[in-house]
Amino acid sequence: MSTATATPPTFEARLRVRYAETDQMGVVYYGNYFTWFEVGRVEFLRQAGFTYKEIEQQDGCLLAVVDARCRYKAPARYDDEIVVLTQLKHVRGPLIHFTYEIKRAADGQLLAEGETTHIIVDSTMRPRALPEKYAKAFKEFVATPGE
Repeated sequence: MSTATATPPTFEARLRVRYAETDQMGVVYYGNYFTWFEVGRVEFLRQAGFTYKEIEQQDGCLLAVVDARCRYKAPARYDDEIVVLTQLKHVRGPLIHFTYEIKRAADGQLLAEGETTHIIVDSTMRPRALPEKYAKAFKEFVATPGE
């Protein structure tokens, strides 16, 4: 029987759109959404009880991105406060899959949704197993077990 929750927890990070993140039209440049996904992922790990720094420095694991997708729904603009909602979709062997929603805080408007898939690698970029302490902790946060 799976230890995954029926409704996986969603981790939240908030930030404000900086002027430098917008284009000439005053709209957030599309590439910034991937940076915000990273902000969400880092906060997910922190709220789950560990940090990227710990994973990399203490355990020698790097989370290399092997796939990244974003679907844009509505524009974010300078000075909007945005909310990045992050969930762990699944963990399978050395692969970890996160999903994201970016919403405008003021009205809850969905601005973008996306996902990233990561492979755990060592310093030579060879795939390696996720250390058991993380695999065990992630099981309580996973959205779709065994996918």
